[in-house]
Amino acid sequence: MATVNVRYMVDDVATSIDFYTTHFGFEVESDAAPAFAAVRRGDLRLLLSGETSLAGRPMPDGRRPVPGGWARIQLLVTDLAAEVERLRAAGLVFRNAIVKGPGGSQVLIDDPSGNPIELFQPR
Repeated sequence: MATVNVRYMVDDVATSIDFYTTHFGFEVESDAAPAFAAVRRGDLRLLLSGETSLAGRPMPDGRRPVPGGWARIQLLVTDLAAEVERLRAAGLVFRNAIVKGPGGSQVLIDDPSGNPIELFQPR
């Protein structure tokens, strides 16, 4: 399987490295904080870009890339309720409660910069 790269703009690269490695089992691939880091979990390579990175430079019209929004990475879990309990105990910020649909159950968590992470348990 090929590696999938996803870029998140973050407020603090070092804080983001700690968040993803501590709570979600990512491993540090490269660390050029405060500008940039890459963390990996299996075939997912998450690029964490601070405002001093190339990705953080303003667009020609002056807009700046910022964290947040609704596009997100999805991490598959086998026991969503247990994961929610573990992460709540660690003080993570949830956007919603567990919701169930025809394909399974999901919940959204914010990283320290407000980027969403979806935990999904298939049916």
